[in-house]
Parts: sequence; structure tokens; C-alpha cells
Amino acid sequence: MSEQTATLDPHVIEDHEALDEDYVLTAAFVEKVVDAADDGDGLRLRSLLEDLHPADVADLMGFLTAEHRGVVVLWLPPELLAETLPELDDGIREEVLERVPAGALAEALQELDSDDAAAVVEDLEDDQREKVLAAMPATDRAAIESSLQYAEDTAGRLMQREVMAAPQFWTVGDTIDHVRAQGEDLPELFFDIYVVDPLNRPVGGIPISGLLRAARAVKLSDLMEPVNEIAADTDQEEVAYIFEKYHLISAPVVDAGGRLVGQITVDDIVNIIQEENREDILRLAGVSDESRGAGVFGVVRSRIPWLLVNLGTAVFASLVIGQFADELEALVYLAILMPIVASIGGNAGTQALTVAVRSLAARELTSANTPRILGREIMVGLFNGTAVGALLAGIAWIWFGEPLLSLTIGLAVIINLFAAALAGTLVPLALDRLERDPAVSSPVFVSWITDTIGFLSFLGLAGVILL
Repeated sequence: MSEQTATLDPHVIEDHEALDEDYVLTAAFVEKVVDAADDGDGLRLRSLLEDLHPADVADLMGFLTAEHRGVVVLWLPPELLAETLPELDDGIREEVLERVPAGALAEALQELDSDDAAAVVEDLEDDQREKVLAAMPATDRAAIESSLQYAEDTAGRLMQREVMAAPQFWTVGDTIDHVRAQGEDLPELFFDIYVVDPLNRPVGGIPISGLLRAARAVKLSDLMEPVNEIAADTDQEEVAYIFEKYHLISAPVVDAGGRLVGQITVDDIVNIIQEENREDILRLAGVSDESRGAGVFGVVRSRIPWLLVNLGTAVFASLVIGQFADELEALVYLAILMPIVASIGGNAGTQALTVAVRSLAARELTSANTPRILGREIMVGLFNGTAVGALLAGIAWIWFGEPLLSLTIGLAVIINLFAAALAGTLVPLALDRLERDPAVSSPVFVSWITDTIGFLSFLGLAGVILL
């Protein structure tokens, strides 16, 4: 592991005064970098940046303008540049890659594991990609091209080609001697040694800790443990689920014939989990993954479609209100209380929706327990509706002195929270069954249902009870 990827030395941090106590880049340090870039002082830039962790350099790039990034990237040492590229936001990385000469980029990529190198090469334009790959050694080029053959967001794209494998007839001593003899040719980081049969199919695995504790004469076949093989075409969400469920540190990746082609390590899975969680959170709000480098019009394009869908549902809800114009004209206080009913229903729907989407993502909500979960949410909706409805009825009584109005709004809240519980659970379930992402469109439909039911129940009951 390189100096840049090692654990941060507190003395280095203190000397450079780059990070505060929360490991966040200080404004003063960013200003120093900006000043050096403005002056074109490459030596000062290199002095400021060379001891930073790649993650901190990537964070710094997010604070700089495009012009300043263009200067900074030219003065990054090749190894630091290589390890920084995978850490950058996608939009910023694409911009940075345009400014790096093909030869320098090819040199930098040789410092990375094949999975990280492939992720960087994937973002290159076709002509730049050809130049970079042509400038790389044949072995490194073949590993990257092989990774790029797999579909995006699959285990094949996620895996690193570098892997430690040993035949099942080897002993512990044979394996240790082989590891020592290979030296720099070994993967930079590995946790398990995979035991393979003559066809290079994994038949077991041995943690490094177990290997080191065993006697040299012990055969690997007697020491190995079962492994969780992952097919190369497995979706990355499925991979993350397997790692989480079985508490894996690493796992072998196999091709269609069951042959070992690579490995996935837990550091990759942490990134995937963060990426998927961030994506789901943003989709619940109807936005895309917007990096710090995103432009105004790009953000507008990502947000406006669901605003337009929401506009349509809001218009529909307004048409429902229009059907009760007589009631609203006769009883003006209905217009005052109506938003309260809709707001409470919307919040309750969001609560149920969030739980359902999270449970679907974690595979905790399946056909086996759907009736139980739905029943639970219905009971929660009824109890919450009764409690909140009673409280709101009391407030309305004190406010307007109308007992029938209090009864009306109390019943409306109960009905709406019951509907919110149903919608918040059934809508994402239905979208999941239709193979649609429930995190993307569920909020709009749940809000539409709770608004519509809230207005219908409150104004409809008012027409029956109060008029």
C-alpha cells in the first residue's frame, strides 16, 4: 500500500494544517492552493498536496473552480493522481481527465488495481481511451479491456482481476513460499487465498489469518472453508446484499463456466452501499445524483420532470376541491382546516413509504411477510389517526366552538392516515412487482393519494355532517 493510501499521519496533518479536527479541509488551506494556482506556482502546489490523502485531494477538487482544477491536476505526482481519480465525483473526474495528457494518465493508471483503473478508463472519450490504452503495458491493458466487457453495475465491472489462488494439493508451506516468491506480482491487497481445482474453479477459501496459524505440512484441502461464489453478471446491489448478509471480507468472482476470474473486496462494497443509499435518498426527492460540479441546466433537467408530474397530481387534487365549492362557500373555516388534513396525511404516507422502500432494498419486505407488514402499517395508521384526530378535533372545538366540525375533522384525519398507511406500503410494493424503482416515483403517487383522500374525506364528511 502506498504512502498516500496509508492511514493519515497526524503529524502530516498538523504540519500542513490542511484538515480541521473533523477531517475537513480548512478554508485557509484551500485559499493557499487557490493562490498557488493563480500564481502558477507548481512547486508550491506540489508541496501543499503531495502528503495529502487521495480522498482529501478529491475533496479539494470539489472546492475549486474548473480553472484551478486544471492547474492543480498538472502538478499532482503520478501515484497521487492515480489514487485520486477513483475518489472524484463523476462530473469532476470527467473534467479532470480531459486535462491530463494520455501518457501521464497511462502511467498513473498502472498504479491502480484493475477495477479502479477500469472505472477511470470508462469515463474517457473514445479517442482518448484508445490513446491511453495504447500507452499502457499489454498486461494492464488486457485486464482493463476485460473488465470493460462486463455490463456496468455488475460484479464483473466491480471486481479486481488481481487475485491469489492456489491448487488444492498444495500445503500451507507451499503457499507461503509462493507468496514470498511472487513479491510485487501479488495483489496489493487481499484477505483470502482461493483454493482452485485443475479447471481453475474455486472449491474453497482460506483466510490469511488461518493460513498463518496452520502448520506448514497441512494441506490446503484440509484447511479450506466454503466460499460464496459471485457470478460476474450479478448486479452490484445483489453483491452488496450478499456481503452484508454473510459478513464477507472478500469473495471470488466466477465466469459462466464457474472459473475464477477475479475478486471483490469489502472496500468496494462500502462504496457501493454508500452509492446506492445516496441514490435512493435522492430519488425519494425526485432528483438525480448531483455532484458539486453539476451545472445549473443539468440540475434543472434532473429535477423538473417530477415537478411536472407533481403539478399534474396537484391539479387533480384541486379539481376534487372544486367539486365542493358550495360547502367551502357556506363554511369558510373548512378552507382554513383543509391543508392540515392533507399535510398530516402526506407526512404519514412519507413515513410508511420510507420504511417500505428501505425494507424492499434490504429484502426485508417479501411476499412471505407482506400481509403482516401491511397489517402492522394499517394498525399504526388507525392508532395514529385516532390520536392525532382526537387532538385536532379538540383544537378545532376550542378554535371555532363547533362540535360537529370537530367530529368531521377528527374522522377525516383517521380516514386519511389509514389511506396513507395503505398507499405508503402498497404503492412501492406495486412498483417493485412491475420492476420499477419504487424510490423514484412512489413519493409522487403517495402524495397524490393522501391529498386526494384527505380532501375527499374532509369535504365529503362536511357536506354530510355540517350541511
